[in-house]
Amino acid sequence: MSKSRGGAALLLALLAVLLGLAAPAQAHTTLKESSPAKDATVPSPTEITLTYNDEVILPQVVLTGPDGERRQNPKATVDGVKVTQPIEGTLEPGTYTVAWRVVASDGHPITGTYTFTVEGAASPSQQPAPAPAVTATATPTAADEDDDGGNGWLWVGLVALVVVALGGGAALFRRRSGTTT
Repeated sequence: MSKSRGGAALLLALLAVLLGLAAPAQAHTTLKESSPAKDATVPSPTEITLTYNDEVILPQVVLTGPDGERRQNPKATVDGVKVTQPIEGTLEPGTYTVAWRVVASDGHPITGTYTFTVEGAASPSQQPAPAPAVTATATPTAADEDDDGGNGWLWVGLVALVVVALGGGAALFRRRSGTTT
């Protein structure tokens, strides 16, 4: 086998190894359930419990009342897949927004919001409009979705860089050894 065929075979073998090492796509950590539940009407709760499908860290939970004001509550705690946010005092009737942010075990920040209603609330036409920056979703944001696509492009770029480096090295080796293809 000639040096050029050997170099090409080595290049293909290295490329196959690199592609084999590429990490498989990871599923998003998602909010599996919440208490109070999304869109539920409940008596004044004493805590908010958020349960995810994977372990999370660094929880942040913000409770906003029907008047648009944030409720000051003790810090949220996390135990594996469960985040607990205590609520101080009794909530007045109305629609409340829960905004949450956690960091998934793969390092991605995951955010979402949902609403629930405390019993005795006025009809929707009598309640103040929610703050414009708040959405009613409990799924990862579009920015989180885009972030996972970057890993695939990282591997493609890395493989391309290795191929170019090996090709350049092979050409330099051929030039120095005085062989041509």
